[in-house]
Amino acid sequence: MANVAGQHETDTVHSARADARAQGGKVAEAMPYLPASSTPFPPPGIDIATLTWAETVAGGNYAHKVVARGTRVRLEDVTGDACAHVLVYNALEPWERLNVADTVKIPWQAYLRAGHPLLSGDGRVLATIVADDSGCHDALCGTSTAKANQARYGGSAPQGSSPSGRELFTLAAAKHGLAPRDLPPSVSFFKGVRVGQDGGLTFVGGAGPGTSVELLAELPLIILIANVPHPVDPRPRYTCGPLRVHAWESRPTDPADPRWDASPEALRYYLNTADYAAARGI
Repeated sequence: MANVAGQHETDTVHSARADARAQGGKVAEAMPYLPASSTPFPPPGIDIATLTWAETVAGGNYAHKVVARGTRVRLEDVTGDACAHVLVYNALEPWERLNVADTVKIPWQAYLRAGHPLLSGDGRVLATIVADDSGCHDALCGTSTAKANQARYGGSAPQGSSPSGRELFTLAAAKHGLAPRDLPPSVSFFKGVRVGQDGGLTFVGGAGPGTSVELLAELPLIILIANVPHPVDPRPRYTCGPLRVHAWESRPTDPADPRWDASPEALRYYLNTADYAAARGI
């Protein structure tokens, strides 16, 4: 059988196998790095042998991972155009998940910053923001929806040019046995909003390329990330740059950390978390 010029020779099982194997070792601008220690972008000051997750997530794409308690997860906005919408779940009991209302209400602070907990509805800390040189984050708006993206960009399908965050979260959640009804409101990193005196929201954008935020897993976590434009980003075009993710072994917050009893509320939610972990033997 003659091959059409320019096509791969995949007309037999043997040639198809050879073609598939020839793709091995090729790299893309956005991809997971396996093993994690092979990342071409190691975080500064981190022993690469401790890395457990390394991935570059393209704009309009998603990532997901289960991480151990005490894992430190670094998100980096490579070009200044990433927007990391994040959901976290207790990996042992996924019905315990991020509760955005409690996350802003219990610490008495609506704006995410270093030291801020990501709380569940059970009064426990799922993750803590432990480092941040961006300061442009959001816990008020959630992520984009199919209806909004269709109206604004003309499409929202995950395989299209303007996927919505909600649809990407649905795909990521399904990898962990979770359904659309298991998707609560998310938090967003690298694009912020501020609330005016009249209650209106003002988009403040990001802090520029190379900024990062680090989360500390206080329990074993399922982490879902949708890297899509912020829903109130005023730019008319679907604009979202690459997001770099690295995670490594560390330790959860304990009484030796200043944030453990930084406030009466902090002491209570860290004690609740430690009590749960001790009973679980983790």
